[in-house]
Amino acid sequence: MVESKELELDLAPEYYRPFLKIARSVFDDTVYDVVCSALRVAVDQLKGMTRHDGTPFVTHAINTAIIVIQEVGLGRNSTVSTLLHDVVRLGLMDAEQVGERFGEQCVGILQGLCNISEVDPKVESKQADNFRELIVSYSTDPRVILIKLADRLEVMRKLDIFPREKRKKKSWESLNLYAQIAHKLGLYNIKSELEDIALKYLEPKDYEYISRRLSETAAEREEFIRAFVKPIEEKMQHLGIKYHLKSRTKSIYSIWRKMKRMHIGFDEVYDLFAIRIIIDCPREQEKAQCWAIYSIVTDFYTPNPDRMRDWLSIPKSNGYESLHTTVVTDTGRWVEIQIRSERMDEIAEHGVAAHWRYKGVSGGAMGTEEWFAKLREIMETTQHQEIAQKFDAKLSSGEIFVFTPNGDLRKLNEGATVLDFAFEIHSNLGASCIGGKVNHRNVSFREVLRNGDIVEILTSKTQKPKADWLNFVTTSKARNKIKAYMREEQAKAASLGREELERKIKNWKLSITMDDAVVTLCKYYKLKTGTELYGQIAQQKIILSDIKEILTRYLNGTLDGDHELKGPVAFKVSSDNTDALVIDESLSNIEYKLAKCCNPIFGDEIFGFTTVNNGITIHRQDCPNAIRLKERYPYRVLPARWQQSAAKGAFVATIRIQADDTTGLVNKIAEVINRDLKVNIRSMNLSSSGGMLSGLINIEVTGTQLVDAVIYSLMRIKGIQRVFRVNK
Repeated sequence: MVESKELELDLAPEYYRPFLKIARSVFDDTVYDVVCSALRVAVDQLKGMTRHDGTPFVTHAINTAIIVIQEVGLGRNSTVSTLLHDVVRLGLMDAEQVGERFGEQCVGILQGLCNISEVDPKVESKQADNFRELIVSYSTDPRVILIKLADRLEVMRKLDIFPREKRKKKSWESLNLYAQIAHKLGLYNIKSELEDIALKYLEPKDYEYISRRLSETAAEREEFIRAFVKPIEEKMQHLGIKYHLKSRTKSIYSIWRKMKRMHIGFDEVYDLFAIRIIIDCPREQEKAQCWAIYSIVTDFYTPNPDRMRDWLSIPKSNGYESLHTTVVTDTGRWVEIQIRSERMDEIAEHGVAAHWRYKGVSGGAMGTEEWFAKLREIMETTQHQEIAQKFDAKLSSGEIFVFTPNGDLRKLNEGATVLDFAFEIHSNLGASCIGGKVNHRNVSFREVLRNGDIVEILTSKTQKPKADWLNFVTTSKARNKIKAYMREEQAKAASLGREELERKIKNWKLSITMDDAVVTLCKYYKLKTGTELYGQIAQQKIILSDIKEILTRYLNGTLDGDHELKGPVAFKVSSDNTDALVIDESLSNIEYKLAKCCNPIFGDEIFGFTTVNNGITIHRQDCPNAIRLKERYPYRVLPARWQQSAAKGAFVATIRIQADDTTGLVNKIAEVINRDLKVNIRSMNLSSSGGMLSGLINIEVTGTQLVDAVIYSLMRIKGIQRVFRVNK
């Protein structure tokens, strides 16, 4: 039945028969049928598209799938996702549609692959680390990065078909990004091949020279190896050691790099090849037998102690285990010997990724190095079916990577805003920032950035940093620059305020020294320093006519000392005998209102602030203006708390939603809030841009507990990325 389906593919058989042969040898009948079905979809959807050499475009997906199965060692979901990646990337199908047909796991893999496909690295060495981090950060499922490596390897093998201007760029990316990731994962064969092909196009003359010299000396090397290993083999056979030998010629890129690093010619590279002795023994005997073979080798040849490498006792960070030594023959020729077990060789040759076909993994948080290390650890110790429970592979290092419009990549804290990004680019850009464009969409400078965003900063000559900016920037650079600017402005204001006060005292012809005036005014206004006084004068927060009156009363002896605040100030004693303003429906003797800057509701931690003319305003403790109010006017701040009866009232809370723009999502949101939670929606303002849905929803609630319930329920809806309460 399957074979008849294969024959119906609208594609020449020579393009897909090798893939089917490999799939048939690896998968059981059920999985094989699924893979064939995915192949059929790919062929149908990509019909008529061709690569640069005129071959069907679908051959890229097919050839990549062969690498995924054969060289990386992945399974069903990875193979299906590989075949259908281009279909989804080109918008011919949604990832969700693939998921409905082939399984939910394919959705996450495809989304990760599409994200990486959008990364367009600049050919700049100092940016390579950031781009590597960005690529890995998209790989919340480890299969994503492995498939991408296979994809890149297929492209490099076919690099001749690409236009000349693209070859060098793809070679740079492969050498500086993908080969490095392959190395960390232990995929050494893929790493070496990527490096060699990249060198072929980046340094064609050097590549050709080294390749030719290796070919010329191949026969001589083979003869030397046979003579070299003969006594070692005889001794191991006599002792009954199960083994086999491999010889590995150094990769062209490794030879080239050594020649450049040490400034030597080809003939001076003495470690052109290494001999591997691979033993077959139980794991608990590996180390003992490796050291036994080391003893045999050194019985015949003299070792160089400086070239001894013991990665048996302490494996490399990428999981590599082996015992290396370099010995010299009677003729003075140096030879590197690598001693390892079959298990170690499997890891060294194919990487730990080849051991196991990943099952689903989900959320968590770890840095890049931890991510790779955990991957290696789990690969060696976990059974296939246990991975979903034991491996949390999501990369969330607390960092995001954001592009400038010209393609430069900047690394920021997770949660960083447009304003953080502006200060990261340049201090003056941050100081004059009035907003930005994220992925060509106008946003506030408070907008939180996401991985891979392209950000353009909008500025104004009249803009100046403000103290409340400190409430939403997250990077230390931005905070330090804002604070420095504020200190500078305060110094300027203080200078102007002092000059103004000195001039007025002189004009008023008051018989008081400047020092006495400052002490009197600071005591009256309850200010700690003269600098604060000068600043408030400069900002016209203290009226000069009031100062004249105060100083006149002081000189006349009629000033009673403390500054009297206008407006009602009253307390209601709380039940725990601490002085606190208790907010409830019965608080009728005190004029108060809820602050619009933070919109407090029952359950929020709050404080009262006595205004000059409008009674008391109630603010959240995390209000954007809280720090400023408490620092500048500590004598006006009142402790406050909610009375339980306040929970009976109705408050309006504002929540922000960021989600994938999928059909019917708005209806689902409304149903969850209205029907499931019985919460009244006061207003809803959602807009779509670039495949993302975002906006504000005002809901009528009794307190913070209900807000938390709404947020929790909304986050369970498929497609919703973020939900959080905002100030309004």
